[in-house]
Amino acid sequence: MSASNALVAVGWAVVGAAAGWFVRWGSVRLAKLEGLEPDSKPWQVYGPPVLAALLFAVFAYDLGTAQLPILLLRSFFILVLVQVIFFDLEHRLILDRVIFPATGVALIASLFNQPWWAGIATALAAGLIFLVLSLAGSAILKAEVLGFGDVKLAAFMGLVLGWPFIVTALFYGVLLGAIAAVGVGIWKRSMKATFAYGPYLAMGAVILLYQFH
Repeated sequence: MSASNALVAVGWAVVGAAAGWFVRWGSVRLAKLEGLEPDSKPWQVYGPPVLAALLFAVFAYDLGTAQLPILLLRSFFILVLVQVIFFDLEHRLILDRVIFPATGVALIASLFNQPWWAGIATALAAGLIFLVLSLAGSAILKAEVLGFGDVKLAAFMGLVLGWPFIVTALFYGVLLGAIAAVGVGIWKRSMKATFAYGPYLAMGAVILLYQFH
């Protein structure tokens, strides 16, 4: 990597921080539209801009300006995933107002891949698998294991990542979620504690977004 990539990374980190602040600002307003009361803990306020800045810098350093269209598109997906991570952690909810427009962008972008239908097929498969897991979990455990927001997120990830990257991303997400669930269960001394899987699925997507070009 050249020194120019480092300069691009620094500049793009500033853009990421500003975009992260916008994500937080928008999330507060969206929460109020949903009848939710946003909190103002430091991780909730500063988390989105800090994480967005770090991820923007990492992606910009790796891609540089030579792959600017890819950098712009991935940065958009990163912002969506950052919003999902912090909003779901705070409110246990993945917003249709966020995931549906983002899925539309991902759908359009996926049509430029070869073959054009691969992203759509992957999204449908990932969404269907998570839908089955959600319904089975509710039927067997009599509790919501995976919400429909997680189903929509899995479909979005399928469009963004395609095959076979979605498999690895979901594996990372489920693994990270399982580790976190055990940790939360130990901390709260109850394995029935409420838990959001969306942030960990989103983290799996971030990892795979970085790994392929």
